[in-house]
Amino acid sequence: MSAEAIYDSVWHHDGGRRRILVLGGSGTIGRAACAALVAAGHMVVVALRRASPTPPAGLVEVGALEDEAFLTGLLRSHACDTVLSCIASRSGAPADAWAVDLGLNSHALRAAKSAGAGRFVLLSAICVQRPKLAFQQAKLAFEAELAASGLTYSIVRPTAFFKSLSGQLARIRAGKPFLVFGDGRLTACKPISDADLAQFLVRCVEGGAGDNRILPVGGPGPALTPLEQGEALFEAAGLVPKFRHVPPGLLRGIAGGLAAAGVISPKAREKAELARIGLYYATESMLVWDKAAGRYDADATPEFGQDTLPAFYRKLAAGEVTVHRGEHAVF
Repeated sequence: MSAEAIYDSVWHHDGGRRRILVLGGSGTIGRAACAALVAAGHMVVVALRRASPTPPAGLVEVGALEDEAFLTGLLRSHACDTVLSCIASRSGAPADAWAVDLGLNSHALRAAKSAGAGRFVLLSAICVQRPKLAFQQAKLAFEAELAASGLTYSIVRPTAFFKSLSGQLARIRAGKPFLVFGDGRLTACKPISDADLAQFLVRCVEGGAGDNRILPVGGPGPALTPLEQGEALFEAAGLVPKFRHVPPGLLRGIAGGLAAAGVISPKAREKAELARIGLYYATESMLVWDKAAGRYDADATPEFGQDTLPAFYRKLAAGEVTVHRGEHAVF
């Protein structure tokens, strides 16, 4: 079945009410997914490390996510038939990545199998197609573990998020230029909104055409380069575009210097990996990778939903939506 058929088809949900354990429900995507699942009539249990003053939709249970007995108990006591994992390492640093992207997900998978849950939906990332970083290797390691588990699974690989492309509004309002790497056309993506991605995850939970598949997914419309993203942000803010072009070699040099220092300094090693992460996103597109052609293919990157980045920028500039600190790319 083609990508277009998967995304356009009716997914033939049986109409039953799923009982879902959600991990990562305190993050922006997790919150959106919880709200969408509850709105769709499903029963949602959210496992959190600590109580939240603004809890996500659903029944919140607090405990240690690395404790398989805790997770197994939740799955059994609430008769959950599905796990939706939206957890991800915050920094992408190697230790954090292996502990979270692989470790915590592995705990959840074993708990699901032990409790008899039959479905596991994983929120992964499209950047794992060309793995050069520790967090990508960790994600791929769990994807493989999940695919071999015997459970019905969906592995969702979204492109860029609106929030990760919205960190320069305050900068341009202060009269500073929008920063791009190279000529601003080195990369492109089809960003997807939290709400649209949440609806896609609901489809995966409900099952059908996306069962036992790796599902790349972007938002609607053409792929956007950083230069085009900047132009859209300036237009939304009512400002004249002004860009600063940063050579990618600058990040490459920083990463190399930190790696050399990392021979004797663990902290430098971690900073070197963070610099490599920055370099990766500066030079790699978030689109489907065509291995045979050796290039990213915007046309082959499936689209889903209705929200567009320029429309989001207009709402952001008008103060109708916000992006919280720590939720955007750092420049």
